[in-house]
Amino acid sequence: MFTSDLEKHELIDFLTESPTKEIFHHENEEEYLHAVGKVTQAVKKFLNNSQQPFSGVSPAQLKPLFDAIEFEKTHDNYDALLKEVEQLYTNHAVAFHHPAYIAHLNCPIVIPAVAAEVMISSINSSIDTWDQSAGGTLIEQKLIEWTCDQIGFSKKADGIFTSGGTQSNLMGLLLARDHYAITALNHNIKLNGLPQEASRFRIFVSEKAHFSIQKNASLLGLGEKSVIKIKTDRSFRMNTVLLEDAIKREIAQGNIPIAVVGTAGTTDFGNVDPLKELAFISKKYNTWFHIDAAYGCGLLLTDKYRSLLNGIELAHSVTVDYHKSFFQPVSSSGFLVNDKRYFNLITHHADYLNPKDHDEDGLPNQVNKSIQTTRRFDALKLWFTLRMMGRNKLGGYFDTIIETAAQIADRLNFDSDFELMNESDISALVFRYRPKNVRLDVCAMNQYIKKAMFNEGKALVAGTKINQQFYLKFTLLNPLTTISDIENIIKIIKKHGNEYVRLNQVSADFRRN
Repeated sequence: MFTSDLEKHELIDFLTESPTKEIFHHENEEEYLHAVGKVTQAVKKFLNNSQQPFSGVSPAQLKPLFDAIEFEKTHDNYDALLKEVEQLYTNHAVAFHHPAYIAHLNCPIVIPAVAAEVMISSINSSIDTWDQSAGGTLIEQKLIEWTCDQIGFSKKADGIFTSGGTQSNLMGLLLARDHYAITALNHNIKLNGLPQEASRFRIFVSEKAHFSIQKNASLLGLGEKSVIKIKTDRSFRMNTVLLEDAIKREIAQGNIPIAVVGTAGTTDFGNVDPLKELAFISKKYNTWFHIDAAYGCGLLLTDKYRSLLNGIELAHSVTVDYHKSFFQPVSSSGFLVNDKRYFNLITHHADYLNPKDHDEDGLPNQVNKSIQTTRRFDALKLWFTLRMMGRNKLGGYFDTIIETAAQIADRLNFDSDFELMNESDISALVFRYRPKNVRLDVCAMNQYIKKAMFNEGKALVAGTKINQQFYLKFTLLNPLTTISDIENIIKIIKKHGNEYVRLNQVSADFRRN
């Protein structure tokens, strides 16, 4: 009957093996531990192999590997699967934890939060209603209460975990819009849609504010035209004189100011708008005051630099990104309001999910405060972190980042081959390589440097434009990055800059001949 003993054993294995062994279930505990163990070893290999932030791989190099994948053909074991994922992903994943990664607002993550991720994904609670999450609901609420307390809000405050700063900013503008409509126009947007006056609603932000403000204004039906950008001062903070001038001008034109948005930690410069002054102007003109502290929320952790956020307690709403400045894995963000009653503007009751009698019974359904329904239990990561490490240790990390960035600024200022654009409140430095006695297009040279560094992968920096001029940018969010690491990165920048000079000299010589 059997042509070999191997064939016989394969049939026995097939007949005795659970057809649902992949389902997370107590009978499949060994399969779960086996799978997680294999993945843990793959992550260990990623850490050991991450000798530089990036492999330098191009889309053209990876695309053929993906073209060869056929989902109809499955793997027999995790070793084969992880070998495939290694080729397609982990060999080329950008290593945010590497000290030479100083490009975007990506932080290294703390191990307690990584441990929490295993529990979050495995148990898979949906944090929208009490009957799906129970203790998870109270953990999230406790962390929201703690964050509100750090901001300086009263006991009336509340909030919700979100997917990121863009969603949190969307909620801030949504409440600003709906609050104005219902209090000033007696118009319920939730029930009746946008009022006729909505075309004249205006939102005031710094010209250096995050792009999500414009994007969200569009999503809310107000259009990008509703966002009035205010020029910054020499320190790239919103100019409050120009803000008030702009508000007066819009009112004179028949438009309606509904919100002022302050930024606590601009993406390009890491600077904090004058929050107290913005709060005063916002109150004077009876507008909603929202603060985007997605980057600057890390200042809540540090007693040494906390004063930079003075005035944040005067906001109606605040965005925080734990996955930027609290060393949490993506996604982990929060949206906070100084009065929980504002959430009534977006609450919807569904009989199958969060009926009104749940409110009467005191059941805490988080979906009442969210624009999402199903949500991951991301709060557990922050819970693990605070309970294992505490605020002061996290704050010490943020202190180190700020102080290292200040040293880097001194280093760039000292080197006459560099032009530094800003002093940062936090840790973002905009600069360009501009060696003496070189008469070439400085923008083109720095664009070449950034591209060459990315393709090489030994160190990653970002780029941005100021007044249509291209600059390089360091965004420091890693307490492990030292001045020694920066010195090596500066050498790499100069190497590629000098390559650009030589290539242009060769080209010029060729044209002359």
